[in-house]
Amino acid sequence: MSRLLSRLLVLVSLAASPVQAAPLPDPVRIATEGGNPPFNYVEDGKPAGFEVDLAEALCKAAGLTCRIVLHQWDGIIRGLEGAEYDAIMASLAITPKRRSRISFSRSYYRIPSSYMARRDDQTGPLDPAALKGRAVGAAAHSPQLAYLEARAPEADIRSFDSVKDAGYDLRLGRLDLVLGDKRELTEILALPDGAACCRLVGDVPPGDPLLGEGVGIGLRKGDDALREAFDRAIAAVIADGTYDRIRAKYLPFDTK
Repeated sequence: MSRLLSRLLVLVSLAASPVQAAPLPDPVRIATEGGNPPFNYVEDGKPAGFEVDLAEALCKAAGLTCRIVLHQWDGIIRGLEGAEYDAIMASLAITPKRRSRISFSRSYYRIPSSYMARRDDQTGPLDPAALKGRAVGAAAHSPQLAYLEARAPEADIRSFDSVKDAGYDLRLGRLDLVLGDKRELTEILALPDGAACCRLVGDVPPGDPLLGEGVGIGLRKGDDALREAFDRAIAAVIADGTYDRIRAKYLPFDTK
């Protein structure tokens, strides 16, 4: 009986012992592409851009020592899986296909989908029902085209090779609206006479799954402690205003 009791006490003791979490890497190596301004690029031979500044802020908030490394886009997930680095911040969109290979932090940026109209169009806030019968252009194979086809089937939906091509038809009066990536539309409006022609008239409310989950930090499956550290850090830099201060250096609209 005493032997059985001793064994039970050992089992209880083991069950009560805290499980030791795997130590975080030191330094945490974060890969970025360096060829996608303003998100990531190379300046004076060093990584720079929105994601680089944000990575440094996240590491500070999480109390991590980090090192930013460059890796070409091709094979960037394979490099993570091969432990060439510990994380990816290279505008890596969160998709089901990528989730089958790697883990992701919470989203740290998403580009809104926005409507653009001619400046003389008095269009107000838009929803799918308001698009009925209106000629709306979007880039072929884009999330915005998929959104229109699923959510506004009664619109006159037209597909273009690019958002710029759709913008050209909008200028000529062949379209009533263009739905596109807000960054691309902002670049169109920055062209000569762009703002004189057209204006943004509203964003699609965030959260529609057809428009994607945004961009997250790519991590190896099983690196839960590092993922949780980054998730907490993302929440912290958003809450204290650091995120918006960094974003404002590179993009003129909210990306949270």
